[in-house]
Amino acid sequence: MKKVILNIEGMTCTACSLGLEKFLNKQDGIVEANVNLVLATATIKYEDNLSINDIENYIKQAGFKSLGKNEKGKSKREKQLLILFTILEIILMYVSMGNMINLPIISFLDMHKSPVIYTIFILFLTLLFIIYGFDIIKNGILNLIKKHPNMDTLVGIGVIVNFLYSFYFVILIIFGEASYVHNLYFESSATIIFFVKLGRFIENKNKSRAADSIRNLVEITPKKGIVKRNNKEIEVTIDEIKEGDIVISKAGDKISVDGIVVKGNTYVDETFITGESKPVIKEVNSKVLAGSYNYNGYIEYKATSIGKNSSISKIVDLVVDATNSKSNIAKFADTVSSYFVPFIFIVAIITFIIHLTIGNPFSLAINSLVTILVVACPCALGLATPLAIVLAISYCSKNGILIKNGNSFELINRVDTVVFDKTGTLTKGKLKLVDGIYTKENLTILKSLEVNSNHPFAKGIVNDEAFSRLSVSNFKEEAGLGINGTINNIKYYAGGVNYLLKNKLSNPYINDEKYIRNKNNSTIFLFTKEKVVAVFFLNDEIKKDSYKVIESLKRLDLKLVMLTGDNKISASLVANKLGIKNIVSEVLPKEKLSYIGSVNIANNVMMVGDGINDSPALKKAAISISVFKGTDISADSSDIVLLRDDLTLITDLFKISKKTFKIIKENLFWALFYNICMIPLATGFLPVRLNPMIASLAMTLSSITVVLNSLRLIKLI
Repeated sequence: MKKVILNIEGMTCTACSLGLEKFLNKQDGIVEANVNLVLATATIKYEDNLSINDIENYIKQAGFKSLGKNEKGKSKREKQLLILFTILEIILMYVSMGNMINLPIISFLDMHKSPVIYTIFILFLTLLFIIYGFDIIKNGILNLIKKHPNMDTLVGIGVIVNFLYSFYFVILIIFGEASYVHNLYFESSATIIFFVKLGRFIENKNKSRAADSIRNLVEITPKKGIVKRNNKEIEVTIDEIKEGDIVISKAGDKISVDGIVVKGNTYVDETFITGESKPVIKEVNSKVLAGSYNYNGYIEYKATSIGKNSSISKIVDLVVDATNSKSNIAKFADTVSSYFVPFIFIVAIITFIIHLTIGNPFSLAINSLVTILVVACPCALGLATPLAIVLAISYCSKNGILIKNGNSFELINRVDTVVFDKTGTLTKGKLKLVDGIYTKENLTILKSLEVNSNHPFAKGIVNDEAFSRLSVSNFKEEAGLGINGTINNIKYYAGGVNYLLKNKLSNPYINDEKYIRNKNNSTIFLFTKEKVVAVFFLNDEIKKDSYKVIESLKRLDLKLVMLTGDNKISASLVANKLGIKNIVSEVLPKEKLSYIGSVNIANNVMMVGDGINDSPALKKAAISISVFKGTDISADSSDIVLLRDDLTLITDLFKISKKTFKIIKENLFWALFYNICMIPLATGFLPVRLNPMIASLAMTLSSITVVLNSLRLIKLI
């Protein structure tokens, strides 16, 4: 199975993107298609027997155009055309409506003095506008044929009906019926197209601001790098750097690819990925990320992840995937839009029939039909949700919060319980061996076992200190309990008190352990099948930001729970210091999973963990957050990743979510309110009536209002 992201031209509203998405998902060979209106992209998973050309043909059949993987901007050409047609629109309106307000008009263009020349001139200008907006008309008809009517269908049919009605009178005028010059509505067709084009130009300019922050991530990494080959420095393109190459970075350079420092030290700026403005020290064995800025030192690093495997590429993919995924409120807007367009067709036709039935002029019936089709555009409704979500996700990605699912914002609003893991989440997870009852030989055995593990306890015991490492065979790690392995033909175990109980051993150091645990220390036993040979006490420090996040979440009236595999005494000491009243301790990973399952019945529980032993529980929670460890982002099991070790980002996340959904609700309200007000006026049955020109202007303003309201989010957050 393969995946591709294609840029799409011709999408203007939710009905467009939804129609294309449905059409693609029905085609043979396409596993899954997600269409993003704001980014104007289609993310497609497809079978190996399908080619990009096949997919682009499908897109063409649906009435749209694929611009390939790399979109070539057309804004300059669009701007030039818009300026030209703005001038033509002014001329058209001046000539066609100048008489109404007694403006001076050249005699041969005066509708009363030269009706035939006037009519041909207006027809010619209108035909230019028809050509200018032919993409709208074509797309609308194609989508109607494929039973996916959209905004273009409403506008296109409205323009065609209005044009054909006026063209009928052109024939009569040419054959001498000059009085019908007042029955021409060509300026309405032209003005509808003009305002639709103007609205889309403004929308696209503003929507691009939301997408730019995502697209700019791709441009962060440099195009070239310096590699060390045969003791020579060679400048190569990024594509030429291979895994295992030694890459050189000097002061002022950008890191070319992800890697591990093998020589030198420096400070780097990783703001683009973590949101942390402070320089970070990098020395031997430190990980460096492509695109980070080398401030002041010389380093050599071994390339580990390049191209699509780099951290920045994974972040871009995850952010785009997040904007493609839809929240329930976005799905609701899509559903409304899919029924809205057919409903408007029915309303327009019924209105037309009623006007004729009650004896109103045919011109009024046609005018009302066209006005309804134009004014009742679902464009604003379609932009209400996705634009706000994209802006919020973009903001988060620049400030150290990686959202992996767009639905996360909606779920956060439901959360009333936040469950925290302890070690590595609320505490630093950098345990230190502070005391114990053991010999030097016992410590060497323990270190030789723990060096094979990635658990925070193991790192605290090994602590990167040099020691005489013993050979370990048959190493095994039992999640939530401990580790074991054979050294010098003796099987050793290392773990907490639960590991002792599982192996049916008693604790000979129980009095010493109780005393030391009261000082907030954790306990590790080293034992064989027959006896306990040593006990070690480790200490873990609470993070400073843990106090801040707990205090701020309390102010939001959230229930806070600590869920940990550590012993009850150690867990209570940490919880009491932080002010967490609900404590669940001495639980294995599977018991964490069961606990989350039992409290997440209403789908309202958020879990925060370090992702090491918490993966099953994180997946079970309604929404899960983990702190970024290393560079393998995509392997994380959570919905949200904090790209820097700062728990106060969780508070920011709640605030962003709240403000985002406030904006979305405002957008939906105004989009629906606009249609509720405008459709009755468009029917022509009320004292106040609309004409197609005013309708097209109102439709454009409604879409621009939603876009500008969404852009307020940038200032609010």
